[in-house]
Amino acid sequence: MKVIGIRREDKNRFERRTPLIPRHVKELREKYGIRVLVQPSAIRVFSDDEYRNAGAIISEDLTPADIIFAVKEIPEDLILPKKVYIYFSHTTKCQPYNMAKLKKIIENRCTLIDYEKITDENHKRLIFFGKHAGLAGMIETLWALGKRLAWKGIITPFTKIKHAYEYEDLAHAKSELAKIAHEIKERGLPSEIKPLIIGITGYGNVSHGALEILDIFPTKEIPAEKLAELVENNELNEDVIYKVILRHEHQVRHKNSKKPFDKYHYYANPHEYDPILSQYLPYLTVLVNGIYWEPKFPRLVTIEEIKQLHRQPNFRLEIIGDITCDINGSIELTVKPTTPDNPVYVFNPDTETVTDGYEGDGIVIMAVDNLPAEISKDASIFFSNALVKFVPELVNTDFSVSFENLDISEPIKKAIIVYNGKLTPQYQYLKDCLSYA
Repeated sequence: MKVIGIRREDKNRFERRTPLIPRHVKELREKYGIRVLVQPSAIRVFSDDEYRNAGAIISEDLTPADIIFAVKEIPEDLILPKKVYIYFSHTTKCQPYNMAKLKKIIENRCTLIDYEKITDENHKRLIFFGKHAGLAGMIETLWALGKRLAWKGIITPFTKIKHAYEYEDLAHAKSELAKIAHEIKERGLPSEIKPLIIGITGYGNVSHGALEILDIFPTKEIPAEKLAELVENNELNEDVIYKVILRHEHQVRHKNSKKPFDKYHYYANPHEYDPILSQYLPYLTVLVNGIYWEPKFPRLVTIEEIKQLHRQPNFRLEIIGDITCDINGSIELTVKPTTPDNPVYVFNPDTETVTDGYEGDGIVIMAVDNLPAEISKDASIFFSNALVKFVPELVNTDFSVSFENLDISEPIKKAIIVYNGKLTPQYQYLKDCLSYA
């Protein structure tokens, strides 16, 4: 009988997610004869008893498992030799803080499969938490807005918003937010914060999740091209949240200004493009960042740009909700990750210093790096529904053959970063990054 393991998550006390829920564990056992070992956990959103009742074996020792499933990175001292691991490794961008873990995977002759790289022929991700990052990220961003404005002496309905993890589940969060939205409809917004404008970058899973929360409130979309004109002419006076979708063509432009924007050309030749998002920042109250970013792409917001803008008397930007949380990445002000119970810090552009919390001079940055954990149950069910379809194939794959002869579907094969202790052809570039370990 094939055996798989489900690892206990231990990133922090808020990481309650699981890659496979009890209902799917039962299905794998009854339908495919797969034995499932589950490490005990006092905080996992599904209890040990729920897994036990589904037919799983609760075991601290995952050594008998052929394949070990997790959500977040695994500490190097807990990586077992010669195992197939599947989790979000956060290594493919040469993230220095995870190179020691990657090195241990290689040294232990393991195979590493990264969920993030399991994509279809159109490069669309097939197993993801992105939407739930957007859902939780927008809740935390609006929480931060309420706190920041209250610190400035402006009391708004947003002060009633709680951290995402403080709601029972997503349905409860939406129900409570709807009450706050009703209050805004009935009583309006303080004149001091009008117009309240939220810009959102991207239009993928993360941004869809963020918009799903934002659209609970009274909103009105305005085109990015008209933003400056509408604000400067005082034409935005309604008691709504004005939302601006900042697409690729609002983020960058070709160095040759005569060339029209071409998304596919940009992806292939990002060095030929300059960032232009800063032209919209003076008019926004909040920026929510939901784009995929790699170092080859221009930064959306730089420290130098914010330094210049921050000195302008009418600069309005209060919050950056950096849902993607790439450290020193697309938002250069994102200098460190935060946690659900302490989700924000203030970045002072003049001194380039950081102060935890929402008080002080500068821009408030929300940078929780495991946002879906704040709505663990909904996120885990969604994720498991996608993952369970791949488990029988993974279990029945012979991982002892050469990588060239590995008989597995293309979405999974191209997500294999390390195969039996060696970087696969697509990820050979990571050799240069291992010096960070």
